[in-house]
Amino acid sequence: MKNNRLWIALMACGLALSVNAQQTTGGISPEMLQQIKRAYQDTPSDRAIRNAITGNDINKLAINLDSRNNIDTHFSNKVESKGITNQKSSGRCWLFTGLNVFRSKVIAKYNLSNFEFSQNYSFFYDQLEKSNLFLQGIIDTRSKPIDDRTVEWLFKNPLSDGGQFTGVSDILTKYGVVPSSVMAETYSSENTSRMANLISLKLKEFALQLRDPALKADKLQSMKTEMLGTIYRMLVLSLGEPSATFTYALRDAKGNLISEKEYTPLSFYQEFIGIDLKNNYVLLMNDPSREYYKLYEIDYDRHSYDGKNWTYVNLPADDIKEMAIASIKDSTMLYFSCDVGKFIDREHGILNVNYLDYSSLMGTPFGMDKKQRIQTFSSGSSHAMTLMAVDLDGKGKAKKWMVENSWGPGANSGHLIITDEWFNEYMFRIVVENKYATDKVKEILKQKPIRLPAWDPMFAEEL
Repeated sequence: MKNNRLWIALMACGLALSVNAQQTTGGISPEMLQQIKRAYQDTPSDRAIRNAITGNDINKLAINLDSRNNIDTHFSNKVESKGITNQKSSGRCWLFTGLNVFRSKVIAKYNLSNFEFSQNYSFFYDQLEKSNLFLQGIIDTRSKPIDDRTVEWLFKNPLSDGGQFTGVSDILTKYGVVPSSVMAETYSSENTSRMANLISLKLKEFALQLRDPALKADKLQSMKTEMLGTIYRMLVLSLGEPSATFTYALRDAKGNLISEKEYTPLSFYQEFIGIDLKNNYVLLMNDPSREYYKLYEIDYDRHSYDGKNWTYVNLPADDIKEMAIASIKDSTMLYFSCDVGKFIDREHGILNVNYLDYSSLMGTPFGMDKKQRIQTFSSGSSHAMTLMAVDLDGKGKAKKWMVENSWGPGANSGHLIITDEWFNEYMFRIVVENKYATDKVKEILKQKPIRLPAWDPMFAEEL
């Protein structure tokens, strides 16, 4: 017994010495701390900057006033838009952006003063389909341990109001669309967090039931259907119930009646959009952390279980610009997503890499390039908007761009002006119609996609 106690004591002592060695080697010693402290000299300049920063918003202090001078709002090529949408406190930018691309065509075709598709209608079915995608994913992986990477990802992401163009394609082609007057916004559609939290909580509870090893496989689908009935009821209580049929009167900008008839959501889709969304669009990406001129697919990056994963062509920015310019010149808006929070001047509606001078303020350069920012989770696609204008120089090269945003009225009447330099650094995704795709892109689309996992850092949903 004494020998055992001695052995335990020696082991404990060795462990303590090991931990102490780690702390001594990797920790901040008193000598190191003194060396670190010398980085701050407490000069009059340092004290002035410290006093300013401690009492103010860093972004306001970092503004480069020169970047606000000589702002040119002229665009050589512009698709006209009427009215500005507002997603309010929701992550539905992907849906607003997709619907805004199509509404611009409706407005132009029928000479309307304004027009909106119902975002709430499409959002209702998006949430139902995502719920099914999650529950079926749980069924598909129920034999795997709960700490399996895919299972863990599913439980972390049961439901979201964010998304991307694949969601627009999945939902609209399956459920159609309705005008905004048929299914108006509600508090929960404009303020999605509480509803989403409650539905997510319920979905996780259902998922644990579906993973019960005692449950027979032939009961899973009937149980899932019943569970989705509960989710449907929660959605109706929060968003209203979608209409199966409705009557709609279309009037031009002068109030003249163009047509008035009864529709289903699918017949309205066919008349006012009428495009094969699943096959008529090419999804482009600028991700310098991966090989260019390759086709990639992201697992579970879709909005419905029977939908299509986000599959994209990875290209240099200049290749993407060529197709975007061709689309705008042909009066066709594009789905566009980016890292909108970087170097944004909200007051003037401008995205400019020179807008904020953090280096001068903090006395240190911030030198990561786009590839490094992606690899370190410092930047990624966070917001979708509608690309609608480009200003070209005499050689046909882009100087700046404009997007129609979905944040309601504001600077530039709800639009953002993007410098071409900012476009290079923080643009990530653009969706173009097939007819604007280059021959090189069409060849790449014949490749077998390189499949990426659902948790890939570049594929958070756009909010």
